[in-house]
Amino acid sequence: MIKKVLTIVGARPQFIKAAVVSRKFIEFGISEVIIHTGQHFDDNMSKVFFEEMDIPEPKYNLNIHSLSHGAMTGRMIEQIEIILKKEMPDVVLVYGDTNSTLAGALAAQKLHIPIAHVEAGLRSFNLKMPEETNRILTDRISDYLFCPTDKAIENLKSEGFENFPCKVVKTGDVMQDAALYYEKISDQKSKIINQLKLDKSKFILCTIHRQENTDDKSRLMNIINALNELSKNYRIVLPIHPRTQKIINNLSIKLEFEPVSPIGYLDIIQLIKNSEFIITDSGGLQKEAFFFRKFCITIRDETEWVELVDNGFNVVVGADKEKILLESQMVDQKTANFDMNLYGNGMAGDIIIKELISG
Repeated sequence: MIKKVLTIVGARPQFIKAAVVSRKFIEFGISEVIIHTGQHFDDNMSKVFFEEMDIPEPKYNLNIHSLSHGAMTGRMIEQIEIILKKEMPDVVLVYGDTNSTLAGALAAQKLHIPIAHVEAGLRSFNLKMPEETNRILTDRISDYLFCPTDKAIENLKSEGFENFPCKVVKTGDVMQDAALYYEKISDQKSKIINQLKLDKSKFILCTIHRQENTDDKSRLMNIINALNELSKNYRIVLPIHPRTQKIINNLSIKLEFEPVSPIGYLDIIQLIKNSEFIITDSGGLQKEAFFFRKFCITIRDETEWVELVDNGFNVVVGADKEKILLESQMVDQKTANFDMNLYGNGMAGDIIIKELISG
C-alpha cells in the first residue's frame, strides 16, 4: 500500500485537478508532498488557487518560469530530482500536459519511482504543440495511465500500450469532480459578477494563452480583431494571461475592450455560468463550458476533447476571424443535450485513489 505520494503542479488546470485528489489523500490517510514548479508565477494564477480551493500549501516552490521550453524543463528535472531523493515517495503524480508534467515524470523515471499520469491518452495529433509532446512522452514512461474518456483509452490502444508494463484505467475527468464540488462554494463566495458590473450585461468569456496563438502575430491579431468586432454587441471578459498581455503590448495590438486581471477558480465558475458562450484556446475551459452547459468556440486548429466537437458542444475555428464571428452569430440557434455523460459521474478522484492503493 502506498504511504506517500509526491504531486507536481505548475499551472492553473493542475491546481484544480490536484484539489480533487488531495482531498481524497487526506480521507484515506495518505501523506502527500506537493511541489509547485512555479510555471504559473503570478499570485493570481497560482497562490489564489491554493487559498480558495483549500489545497495544502506546496512544501516546495521551485519558482521556475519565463524560460524557453528546454531551459524550463531542464531546470525542473534537476530540482525535482533533488527533492525526490530526499522525500522518496511511493509514487509521483502528474497532471495534464505542461512542462511541469514531463519534468516530473522524467525525474521520477530516472530514479525508478512509479509514475501516475492523470489525463493520460489525450491526443491533438499536432506535434507542433509542446503540450502534445509532453503528453506522449509522459504517457510512455508512466506506470498508471488514468484516462478521462473512452477516446483516450482508444488512443493508447492504437499506440500499442497494451504491450507495455503499465495499468490503463478509465476514471472519468477530475475536472468534473471539481466543477461539482466547487460550484456551490462559488455561488456563495464569488462576487465577480457584481465587481465587474456584469449583472445586466451580455458577455462572452474569453481566454488566450496557447503559444500557437500568442507567438504568431497574424493569429493573435485575427483573434483580437474578432473580439474587437464582437465587443460592439457583447461585453468581452478576457482575464488576461501575463504573457499574453506582454505580447499584445510589445506588438502594439489595439484592444477595443478592457481586459481583466487573472482570476481564481471560484470566479471563473461564475463567469462561465453567467456568460453567453465561451471563446478559448484552453483545454480545461472547453470542458468547464460543457460542465456548466455553455457552448464553446475553440480558437485552435484541433482539440484533444474531440467528444465535445462530435456532439455539438464545441466548434474548432482556428484563428480565422470570419469563422469566429460566424460561429458567434450561430450560438443562439444551437441546441445540444448537455445531460450527456461524457466525463464520468464525479467519481474520478475516488477511482484514482483506489487504483493507487490496490497497486
